[in-house]
Amino acid sequence: MIKSEGTDARSLVSEKLSTAFLVVGGGLSGVCTAITAARKGLKVVLVQDRPVLGGNSSSEVRLWILGATSHMGNNNRWSREGGVVDEILVENTYRNKEGNALIFDTILLDKIAAEPNITLLLNTVVYEVHKSDKDTISSVKAFCSQNSIEYIIDAPLFCDASGDGIVGFLAGAAFRMGAESKEEFGEKFAPSVEYGELLGHSLYFYSKDTGKPVKFVAPDFALKDITKEIPRFKSFNAKEFGCKLWWLEYGGRLDTVHDTEKIKWELWRVVYGVWDYIKNSGEFPEAETMTLEWVGTIPGKRESRRFEGDYMLRQQDIVSQNTHTDAVAFGGWSIDLHPADGVFSEKPGCNQWHSKGIYQIPYRCLYSRNIKNLFFGGRIISASHVAFASTRVMATAAHVGQAVGMAAFIANKHKANPADLLPKNLMEDLQKELLKTGQHIPGLELADQEDLVQSAEISASSEYVLTELPLDILKTLDVSVAQMLPLDKGKVPKVTLHVESAVDTTLDIELRISGKSGNYTPDVVLEQQVLTIVPGENSLSIEFSAALAEDAYVFMVLHKNPSVKIYHSEHRITGVLSVFNLVNKAVSNYGKQTPVEDIGVDEFEFWCPQRRPEGHNLAIQVEPGLSKFTAENIKTGVYRPTTAPNAWVATLADAQPSLNLKWDKEQKISTIELFFDTDYDHPMESVLMGHPENVMPFCVRNYEIKDGNGNLIYSKKDNYQTKNTIVLDQAVYTDSITINLAHPSQNTPAALFSVRCH
Repeated sequence: MIKSEGTDARSLVSEKLSTAFLVVGGGLSGVCTAITAARKGLKVVLVQDRPVLGGNSSSEVRLWILGATSHMGNNNRWSREGGVVDEILVENTYRNKEGNALIFDTILLDKIAAEPNITLLLNTVVYEVHKSDKDTISSVKAFCSQNSIEYIIDAPLFCDASGDGIVGFLAGAAFRMGAESKEEFGEKFAPSVEYGELLGHSLYFYSKDTGKPVKFVAPDFALKDITKEIPRFKSFNAKEFGCKLWWLEYGGRLDTVHDTEKIKWELWRVVYGVWDYIKNSGEFPEAETMTLEWVGTIPGKRESRRFEGDYMLRQQDIVSQNTHTDAVAFGGWSIDLHPADGVFSEKPGCNQWHSKGIYQIPYRCLYSRNIKNLFFGGRIISASHVAFASTRVMATAAHVGQAVGMAAFIANKHKANPADLLPKNLMEDLQKELLKTGQHIPGLELADQEDLVQSAEISASSEYVLTELPLDILKTLDVSVAQMLPLDKGKVPKVTLHVESAVDTTLDIELRISGKSGNYTPDVVLEQQVLTIVPGENSLSIEFSAALAEDAYVFMVLHKNPSVKIYHSEHRITGVLSVFNLVNKAVSNYGKQTPVEDIGVDEFEFWCPQRRPEGHNLAIQVEPGLSKFTAENIKTGVYRPTTAPNAWVATLADAQPSLNLKWDKEQKISTIELFFDTDYDHPMESVLMGHPENVMPFCVRNYEIKDGNGNLIYSKKDNYQTKNTIVLDQAVYTDSITINLAHPSQNTPAALFSVRCH
C-alpha cells in the first residue's frame, strides 16, 4: 500500500537514457531508420508519440504504402524500394495479403521487437531539446502519457522523422512551410509568387455490410449540406471506403501543425455528413444494410515543415533525373500536388505529373544545414514544395530512412557528424553498405572486394535462353501491348508470334526503346512495320533491321486491333515482362501524359503491366535466343532488373537446378547471402487493395547449400523473402559450395539475383 501526504508539488518520475542514436518518430521512415542502424550494431532509442508504429500506414490512419511503383500506373519498372522496407512489405504480403491494417501494426511491432539494440518508447512525446552549443543537440526530454515517466535521452546523433519536425523545430533547424516561387529554383511548376498554402490532412472511414437493415443517426456536428458543400460528392458511392477516399482532405489553408485538432474536427464533420447522406438520402438503396465500422481519430498528414539541408531537391532533379555523386536512395512517385481547399475545392483532388523514370535522392538532403548532429527522415527532408510532392510518400520516405540509419552507423564509427561524411570521403562507404542490404541506388553497382563470390569460378547446371514462350492463352488485342525483351547491343533478333482473326486486317508493330538508359518509357521508335493478317491462324515472323547501340530493354509494340486475337504464355520469367498502354485514373494516368502548358514536365505515353493473374507475356519465338540469364549475373552487384535481368535463371527442363562456386584454394565461409526475385514490379500496397498471392511467383521457396564434400551446410523450406542471410553456427572451410534450388512452379524457372559469401 502507498500513502502520500499532501505536499506543495511533486516532480515526475524521471528516467535517463544514453544511446548512440536517437530516432524520433515511429512512422515507416523512423522504423526503417532504427532497424537499419540497429542491425549494424548501434544502440538505438526509437521514440513514437502514438500507441502503435507506422504513422500514416498504421491502423490509426490506414493509408496504403506506396512509392516509385505508383499502383503500377507509371513507367517505373522493377522499382519497389529495397532493403528493410522491402522486407516489411514482403512480410506483410505473406501474412496479410488481404490488407488488414491491424495485422500490419503487429508486423512492424514484431520487426522492432526482434532487434535487441532498439529501445522502443511508445506513447512518448518529445517536448524539449537541450543543446551543448548553438549548433549541437545534446539531449531531449520526452513524456510518456501511459506511465507518467519523463525521459531524458542523450545521444551524439539524432534523427527527426516525426513528420512535423519537432526536434528540428525546437533545436532551431532552418525550415520552410509553403511553396517557393518559380524564381528561387527555376521550377516551372512552382507558383509565380511564393505562398503559404499546403497539402491538407485526410481522415478515412471503413464500412461493412451487415446483411440486415441498419439505421444511422448522424451526430449533431455532422456536415448537413453535403451535395452543396462538397463539389466532388457525385464521385462517392456506398461501397468505397478507407484510403480509396484519399481526397477527403482539408486544412491546406491553415497551420497544418498547430491547427491539426481544428482540421480533424472539420474532417469528422465531413465523414459523418457523408455517411449520413449515403445512409439517409435515399440515393443509395444498397446502403440499407451497411454500417460504419471505423472512423479515423488521427488525421493523416501530408505536409507541414520541410527542413533545409546542404541541398534542396527540386523539380528538375525529378523530371530530368539528375545524377548526384552522393546518391543514397531513389524516388519515383509523381509530382503530386493537391488543392489547398481539399474536399471543398472545385478543382480535381490532385494534380499528378510523372517523370519518365526514377530519380536519385542525394545524401545532402538528409541532414540539417545548421544543426550539426541532426538527420532528417520521412517527409521533412530538404526538398522544395514541388519536389516534396513526390518525395513525401511512405515507401520513398522509408527508403530515405534506411540511408539515414546507415549514415548514422558510418558517422558513429568515425566519430563524425552527418555533414562530415562528404569531405571525409566516406560517401562510397555509405553507398556500399546500403547496396549490401539490397538498397537500390540508380546507376550504382556494388563492388565489394571482401565478397568471396567475386573471386570464385561460377558454373550452373543450366542457364535459361529465351527462345520460346509457349502458346497457352488466346486474348483479343483490345488494348495495345508491348513485350519487353532484354537485348544485347547489336542487331535485333527475329521474333515470331501467333495471332488469329476472323477477317482480313493488319497489325501495326513498332520497335521502341527508352531515350534514357535505365528508363522504361518507350519514347524512341526504332522501326515500324505493318503486317497483313488473313482469316484464321497466322504465324508472323518479324525481321527487324534495327540495331542497338547498347544493352537495353526493347519494346515490341503491337497496337490494338479488336479484330485480332493474339496468343499469350503462362510462363513467367525473371526480367521478362509485358506492358500495356493502359489508363489508371488513380494516378492520373490516361494513357498519355500531355501537359497543356510549359510546366517543366514531359509528354509521353504510359506502358504499364497488368496485375496478376493477368499480365501474361506474349507467346513468341526468338531467333537467336536471348542469353541474358547466365550464372555470372550473380556477380553484377545489382539485385533487380535494370538494363538487363541481372539474374541467373535455370531452364525449366533442368529438374534439379544448381549453382556451383569454386575457388582455387580453401576458403573460410561464415555468412552466405542470397537475393531472390520477389517481383520488384509489384507495389505490395499494405492495406485495402488485396493481392492475388502471398508469395511472389518468381520467388524460390526451397533450396539447400552443400560444401565441396557434399555435406549439407544449410537448407530452407517455404522461403518467401527477398534477402536470405545465413549466419553459420560454425564457419565452413571449403574450396566450393553448391546451391541447389527448386523451381517455384512448372511455369516459372528458378532465379537468383546474387550470392555473397564472407
